[in-house]
Amino acid sequence: MYLASWSGGKDSCFASYLAIRKGLKISGLVHFDRPNNLHGVDPAMMRLQAELAGIPFTQKRVMAEDFEPEFKRTVGELTRKGTKGMVFGDIYLEPHKEWVDRVCGELGIEPVEPLWGMKTGDIIRDFLDCGFETIIASGDQKLIDKKYIGRKMDQDFIEYLRSKKLDVCGESGEFHTFVTGGPLFHGKINIVDSDVISRDGFWFLDIKKYKVV
Repeated sequence: MYLASWSGGKDSCFASYLAIRKGLKISGLVHFDRPNNLHGVDPAMMRLQAELAGIPFTQKRVMAEDFEPEFKRTVGELTRKGTKGMVFGDIYLEPHKEWVDRVCGELGIEPVEPLWGMKTGDIIRDFLDCGFETIIASGDQKLIDKKYIGRKMDQDFIEYLRSKKLDVCGESGEFHTFVTGGPLFHGKINIVDSDVISRDGFWFLDIKKYKVV
């Protein structure tokens, strides 16, 4: 059995999906809710994703300075129940992978990185071709136009990113996404009412009402 690091966005979702397709059993999704989370999505929405995926969900509120100790404590408790490893959605940022490799090594579990080393253009193409749908949940105001917040990630947005020479997966935090449907889920989240708010130099989607279909 394997855990999966979960942010609610396309990379963690697609990494989990690819791991399952390779035969790994995902026994739990784990999310750490930190202050000033740039993903900007209400943690309750991630709990809804887990329910639609039919996978147990563990969520911890943690301060930034306590992240690593709380990560080790939480994951350590879960691994005592028979977990062999943990799936992550990193693509090419070496410091992230170095942290994952070190901490998983200290916990005695296997780090699994299905997206590592893939071209970001291939990742987003495969993600959409598999039938996943995701919306833009937040974006750096210096890089992402407000009009894209809350919209589906589609070819128009991908071309917009390329025209600005931005990474199409937003691996450096240019934007973040929230997955609303796809083959991992038994149902789809439709956003019925929302606003776009500004905070700390980022646009965030404030979801006010949704329905599951």
